[in-house]
Amino acid sequence: MTPPLSEKELIDMLHDPQTQRQAFGFIVKQYSEQLYWQVRRMVLNHDDADDVMQNAMLKAWNNIGSFRSDSKLSTWLYRIVINESLDFLRRQKNQTAISADNEASGIANMLTADRYFDGDEAQAKLQEAIARLPEVQRTVFNLRYYDEMKYSEISRILNTSEGALKASYHIAVKKISEYLQHND
Repeated sequence: MTPPLSEKELIDMLHDPQTQRQAFGFIVKQYSEQLYWQVRRMVLNHDDADDVMQNAMLKAWNNIGSFRSDSKLSTWLYRIVINESLDFLRRQKNQTAISADNEASGIANMLTADRYFDGDEAQAKLQEAIARLPEVQRTVFNLRYYDEMKYSEISRILNTSEGALKASYHIAVKKISEYLQHND
């Protein structure tokens, strides 16, 4: 098994028409798993996450020429998958007229019914609490908590100030804690 290529090697290959397709294959191999889990934490369902990932990878391939190397490749990819996830969630919300409370309370049932969910009841409750957060807070929480990203990186992905991100994260943690305490 070959070791992962460095960011510079991948970018050099992307800019060369002879190796662009091969470089994109390496990108998919190197980043797919972490990107999938970011999408999965946002949309929750495996099949939906797969669809969002396919759309995101297609969008990345179609826009590979617009990657300017002024940010890390992973930052650019995260921005694409997060935007695709948010677009998916907005479309889904527009298609269903379910209230936010009913939607969030069904999360635990939906997760445990998903054959790919391997968590326990506590994890389902945590996901339910996260699902109740507004989109931005949910995204910031997921990136910071699960992916352990620095605020500076999240700032580049979401194009928001670090101060605003810190506030969003703090509020998200507080809301999650309150929800878990009241619904235990």
